[in-house]
Amino acid sequence: MAMKSTFLVQTFVIKRKRLVPGDREVSPTESGALKKAEAMAARMPGTAALKVVADDETGELKAATILGQFGEVPEDFAESLQGA
Repeated sequence: MAMKSTFLVQTFVIKRKRLVPGDREVSPTESGALKKAEAMAARMPGTAALKVVADDETGELKAATILGQFGEVPEDFAESLQGA
């Protein structure tokens, strides 16, 4: 069982006066994800840099960690990752 870490930038947009997840972008490194999230937060209501660890063979999610948050992020975002 080989574990693979993936670094993502999750954007948040406002739809119908609510903050909702927008696009996700993959980043090759943790520092790259943090830099990209911080830069994108200037153009978006909010962003978050994430580290996702999954089984490379089955795709089963093992852990998701928020590396950094910039701008507005939904209050329940961290809780939603635990249920993913």
